[in-house]
Amino acid sequence: MSIVVTGATGQLGRLVVEALLRRGVPAAGIVATGRDTAGIKDLADRGVVVRRADFGDADSLATAFAGAEKLLLISASIPVEDRLANHRRAIDAAQAAGVSLVAYTSMTRADTTATIIGATHRGTEEYLRERAVPSVLLRNGWYLENYTSQLPVVLQHGTFIGSTGAGRISAASRADYAEAAALILSTEGHVGKVYDLAGDEAFTMAELAATVADRTGRPITYTDLPAEQFAAALAGAGVPADVAHVLADADLGLGRGELFSDSGDLSRLIGRPTTTLAAAIEEALR
Repeated sequence: MSIVVTGATGQLGRLVVEALLRRGVPAAGIVATGRDTAGIKDLADRGVVVRRADFGDADSLATAFAGAEKLLLISASIPVEDRLANHRRAIDAAQAAGVSLVAYTSMTRADTTATIIGATHRGTEEYLRERAVPSVLLRNGWYLENYTSQLPVVLQHGTFIGSTGAGRISAASRADYAEAAALILSTEGHVGKVYDLAGDEAFTMAELAATVADRTGRPITYTDLPAEQFAAALAGAGVPADVAHVLADADLGLGRGELFSDSGDLSRLIGRPTTTLAAAIEEALR
């Protein structure tokens, strides 16, 4: 068996490779790919096959996917205007390589969301169907790390900011999502399935702030802003303006309930409760 993981140089992809190894998949049966493989040289030292794969370079994809039986297609990072074209190139290369399964990391409610980023996921799902590629959709929710990574700044200023209103977020840790992906890649019976992967306990941004306040003993609030002001604040903090616009738009979708799921698919797949918000915060504060 040869399992190819795209984006192994990123946080989620790296965790998937580690999870596959823990599940007993031989290192020589795992192909870790990325645009710059220098960051995963240690995986090569452990016997994992390391190959360069650039979503913008079809030739590199053909080489990286050669001999693959299964492929984890981790959605490309923004800019969103390039994302769908990049995914299509990867899917075409996977089909040409004759893979038996493409597992795609999509997004909660990708088929109905009105967000900018959600449209790229929906387009990718549609392309997989159009090309009749044997696939499984991993509709991942938000990462808990999206919020715990903000803690240094939040503790400095005493507030989270966003445009979510009272929308509920079914977030889980990257490690939880990685464990589910590794199970799907290393077992059979997943072709055609759609998994709504989300944390067991949803929360609002106000509840997030309250949990941080409880764990730190410091006054932490949530400040809800109009999307334009939130995007401007992100841009002022150094986020590229186009990315800031996409993130603010995603917050509006969150406020509409587009990142809430109570499916329980993730905890069922990994065989345990998902990482709690409180646990993630405590880990980040260590």
